[in-house]
Amino acid sequence: MVVMVGWLAAASTAACSSSKSAAGGGRLPVVAAENFWGSIATQLGGDRVTVKSIISNPDTDPHAYEPTPADGRTVASAKYVIYNGIGYDPWAPKLLDANPESGRRVLAVGDLVGVKPGGNPHRWYSPGNVAQVIDQITADYKSLDPTDAAYFDQQHTTFTSTGLGEYHSLISDINARYRGTPVGASESIFAPLADALGLDLLTPESFLDAISEGSEPTAADKATIDTQIKTHQIKVYVFNSQNSTPDVQAQVNEAKAAGIPTTTITETLAPTSATFQAWQVGQLKALEATLAQATGK
Repeated sequence: MVVMVGWLAAASTAACSSSKSAAGGGRLPVVAAENFWGSIATQLGGDRVTVKSIISNPDTDPHAYEPTPADGRTVASAKYVIYNGIGYDPWAPKLLDANPESGRRVLAVGDLVGVKPGGNPHRWYSPGNVAQVIDQITADYKSLDPTDAAYFDQQHTTFTSTGLGEYHSLISDINARYRGTPVGASESIFAPLADALGLDLLTPESFLDAISEGSEPTAADKATIDTQIKTHQIKVYVFNSQNSTPDVQAQVNEAKAAGIPTTTITETLAPTSATFQAWQVGQLKALEATLAQATGK
């Protein structure tokens, strides 16, 4: 990534004069490192912003992403940048450092929600953290564009009360009906949502972290999970279909062979054209159906 600095600095010089009016139609230029945050930023900003998400391809690993010259130019022209942080997108702050812009606001989600490097980076699967991000984006929009403050307040109200209505309803329903149900998962991406749903995630945390970070899980952890599956200690197995390693696929096959229902979640929006809430609602409905199948409730 060292080679980025030269052309990123050049892009920065060319774009230092960017402003809200330069975005076209008076819209505020916004960049999100990942499309799940970008979807939320788009809906909160409405027709007063233009949002570009850098990571949108479901086959792209945000951890290992190599920014392009076009990404540098995009960041250089942004007045507001949102990235996840917590080591999930380490290239994002490098892009920002190489493209300084006076008056730009930056939202690092990890800093906002108080999760330090080494913690679970998958904060978009935490409903509580999502709410914090929504509030902060709205506050930042109002600060960057005070004349449209009332508009942004209305967008916030509409999004939280209507746009996310089914999302919140499903979370409450699953928590009420299936709280305490023992489940397994392929990686730490599911852990924040499991907490919000009241599910008892039995998979060793060290295994969840290893798969998320692309490292080799221990033989002891794999043996523990094998036992959990074979003895039906878990009722459901949840796996990230965008990160199905040989170890994960072996566990999915074991679960299916043991008659344990499985369901999937994904790292980024699926399909890429979906809104944040449509994506999450689809996954929550699938999980609810799988829990119903497993428990008979």
